[in-house]
Formats: sequence, structure tokens, C-alpha cells
Amino acid sequence: MIRVTVMYPNTPGARFDHEYFAGKHGDLVRARFGSALVSFETNKGLGGATPGSPAPFEAAAQLVFNSMDDFQKAFGQHGGEIMGDIPNYTDIEPQVQISEITTG
Repeated sequence: MIRVTVMYPNTPGARFDHEYFAGKHGDLVRARFGSALVSFETNKGLGGATPGSPAPFEAAAQLVFNSMDDFQKAFGQHGGEIMGDIPNYTDIEPQVQISEITTG
């Protein structure tokens, strides 16, 4: 299985609408990726490893697909629309990592 992690660095002065991200953007992701998407969740950063330190990321999303091929097909068809929605909730440029899930 493949996990696509989209992370938004905690950037002072940046704009991030968590309600839109988890709601409208999440609905868009689920609708467009459809059955290719095994699971999807969003996270809001609360803190870092040291007590009282800020979270290194404002937010993140994890998307799970059965295979790299499933992800590439889904993203190839709908990635432009999904990425085009980002300015509606943030001005932070996301960082993306694609990983193979090695434990269950």
C-alpha cells in the first residue's frame, strides 16, 4: 500500500483555514479519488517534540492507496483540480512525500 503525506510547514504569518481543509477540500479529495482512495485523514498540528514548542507543521493529510499505479491514475485525472483548490484554504506551499506502508 502507498501513503501520500501532504504537509504544510508552520509558517509565521501564513493563512490556513482548517475548517475548509478538513471539510470542503477533504470532500473534494474523497469525491475525485473515489474508490482508488483507501483512506483519507487530515491533522492539525498542536506542538513539537519538546513541551511547549510549536508544531513543525500547521497541518497534514494522509491519503492511502492500494498501489502507486492507483495513486498515479487518480492524481493524473484529478490532481490539477485538487491542487487548484489549495489557495482556497492556505498560502503555504505543501510538501509531499509518497511512502510504501511497510507495517500494518
